Amino acid sequence: MSDQLRQITSYLGHLVKARTRHGVHSPFVYELTSQVLRPGKSIPEFDEIEALREDLLFSEQTIRVNDLGAGSHVFDLPVRRVADVARTALKSPQQAQLLFRLARYFKVKNVLELGTSFGISTLYMALGADEGSVHTIEGCPQTMRIARHHFDHMKQENIIPILGSFRTRLPETLQQLDSLDLVFVDGFHAMEPTLDHFEQCLTKSHNDTVFVFDDIHWSRGMEQAWEAVKSHDKVSVTIDLYNMGLAFLRKEQAKEHFTLRY
Repeated sequence: MSDQLRQITSYLGHLVKARTRHGVHSPFVYELTSQVLRPGKSIPEFDEIEALREDLLFSEQTIRVNDLGAGSHVFDLPVRRVADVARTALKSPQQAQLLFRLARYFKVKNVLELGTSFGISTLYMALGADEGSVHTIEGCPQTMRIARHHFDHMKQENIIPILGSFRTRLPETLQQLDSLDLVFVDGFHAMEPTLDHFEQCLTKSHNDTVFVFDDIHWSRGMEQAWEAVKSHDKVSVTIDLYNMGLAFLRKEQAKEHFTLRY
């Protein structure tokens, strides 16, 4: 089965399983759906971030991409147009603003992002974590250069950009942090590294840590990784939103998995 056909089949299966908040009987997940998954009020900073996205989508600039992740379904050349990368790599406004609401709802202090890209999602999480900080790791120097420009433009001072491979920089970063409140895994879109990064981050997790996994249906390997996360002993509740998966470690919750529309 081709990747495209598999993704179509996967998405149709998601639609069949997906429920709205009215079909959710868990008080925790119902409240989360009402307060976080549903679109919230826009703030002026959203418009500023979306203006940066617009600039990227119409940029004529090219960059040399040092892709340390699982590569791309679309590109196979190291020199790529910024606009082309932005169209395929950036999370949609809906998904990026969900990250903002997660950070704000859980009042997170320490956020870790694996895969900065051009820093759009980073900025949303940094806005949400207004009393905390976002450590974000990126392996591509030219991509990180653009992200840093965006951070400076927005004067977002609670972002700590870290350039380098996850293999070396993730252990170093975890050593510097006492705990993790929100982890956005958006780098290696492959099973083994995704699960390895998850296990490493679990060493600094606590009962209320939120894990967000990007593109859980991107490939068969990512779907296998998501199934492994769901069955992990420390994971109690998961929410499959198709493009992203949320995993919670709350010991007071019965183990339960949700597939939701939002």
